Amino acid sequence: MKFAIFMNPQIPGSGFAAEEHARAHRPIGRDVHAYQDLLHEVREIAVHADRIGFDALMLTEHHFHSEGFEFSVNPLMVLADLAARTERILLAPLGLVLPAWDPIRAAEDVALLDHFCRGRLRLGVARGYQSRWANVLGQRWRSQAARSDGSASDDRNFDVFGELLKIMKMAWTQETLRYKSDVVDYEIPSPYSGIEGWPAQEWTRTFGAPGELDGEGRVRRVSVVPRPYQDPHPELWQPFTISDRSVRRCAREDILPWMFTPLPGEHRKKAELYREEAARHGRDYRLGEHTGILKIVGMAGSKEEAVATYGAGMHRDFSSFFGPFGYLEVLRTAEDDARRPISAEKGDFRRMAQVRMALVGSPDDVKRGIEETLAEVPDLEWFGLFMQGQQGVLPLDAVKRNLEMFAEKVIPEFRG
Repeated sequence: MKFAIFMNPQIPGSGFAAEEHARAHRPIGRDVHAYQDLLHEVREIAVHADRIGFDALMLTEHHFHSEGFEFSVNPLMVLADLAARTERILLAPLGLVLPAWDPIRAAEDVALLDHFCRGRLRLGVARGYQSRWANVLGQRWRSQAARSDGSASDDRNFDVFGELLKIMKMAWTQETLRYKSDVVDYEIPSPYSGIEGWPAQEWTRTFGAPGELDGEGRVRRVSVVPRPYQDPHPELWQPFTISDRSVRRCAREDILPWMFTPLPGEHRKKAELYREEAARHGRDYRLGEHTGILKIVGMAGSKEEAVATYGAGMHRDFSSFFGPFGYLEVLRTAEDDARRPISAEKGDFRRMAQVRMALVGSPDDVKRGIEETLAEVPDLEWFGLFMQGQQGVLPLDAVKRNLEMFAEKVIPEFRG
């Protein structure tokens, strides 16, 4: 099994752990010095994780977070910075929200980063669930935030995501590209009939890709450069795959799904669905192979110490921010009233541990939690540590010690 760190970068001093400071610097997301503090912490954690043996570092994409939380505006740019500071760790935007991007610009930027890190890139692709920014940046495609509710807008987001991914793949794999989409208003070239009057016709005919120009000198195809460092492109990942149709599409497209399904039995159901669908497309995976699962991990000398260290700051931020998006539903148990939503008061660290969303305690406690996951999905390929409530909340040294303890006491037990 391989181990990754998943970060929602948080500006130090934002959120309820430092409420007075965050109010005084409102909006802290536009504070230049505060952002420099965030960059320092993210860089320190990335270099540390690289040195102590973690396999991958993953960053989200979010925009307009004036509050300073989930502050990862462009993961490709941040990871380019980290690529120059690290040596072996894989780097993964988790994920690039495709309905917010032009597909060719995204294909180019991904290829560049793949070269910068010489193949250490794994590309997460996502649909985007936060309307505040997904609706603004997706407007050219008439795409709004994914709602996972079967609505017309959710279907539109699903279709746009698939179409833009298709165009990106063509840009990576085809020497020259010509395409007119039936899903989004996009044509290559534009106009699709050909671009008249290209001044450098002789140069292109001599040195360019064959077929770019037709006999009359019109641009009829384009060559997207550079091609990725990896052939044909970086391995594709997708967060956080919960709906069955997304699991099926991941299997069809050979995308590695990262799952956020903490309740016992749920991850196995999704892994079985993925395995069955992949087999229909000629890929024979073992149960859990080519999938990942994400959990919050907080370690200390004992469970009581771990709860005291990580619990207070984590649960209030998690409940207050993620709760309104429906993430508290993953904390539901059979004892909860099915007619009522999960209240923020139930989103505490002990409930997270009860439903195995969080592994809290000593190294032995955490190892037992991973073993329980492997009992469900024996060939799980990736385990991700969600650093919720750590970077930006705890002192940087405490965050690094938690990672060190995990790398020294836990990872060796599950290698190979």
